[in-house]
Amino acid sequence: MMKRSLVVMVVGIFLLVASFAFAAAPKTYQVTGPILELKDDMIVVEKGKDRWEIARGADTKVTGELKVGSKVTIEYRMNAATIEAKDAGKKKGK
Repeated sequence: MMKRSLVVMVVGIFLLVASFAFAAAPKTYQVTGPILELKDDMIVVEKGKDRWEIARGADTKVTGELKVGSKVTIEYRMNAATIEAKDAGKKKGK
């Protein structure tokens, strides 16, 4: 009985930690369209009349062969490159 309680507790802790790890990841988005341009570090697709430039790296998972003109669906996450805080938090003196 003691072993079973210990196993249940360890599994519960593992699931709790795993849920926090998944909850911390930013939301994913996707765009679908033909490839206009392809480089080692970037892929450009057309969605409607808009041109979408999306960075890619060595860890980007690719299924199938990428070539200009092929229709692709890209899943991506937004992440900040820079953030500049303004003085909106300062109170104005009278």
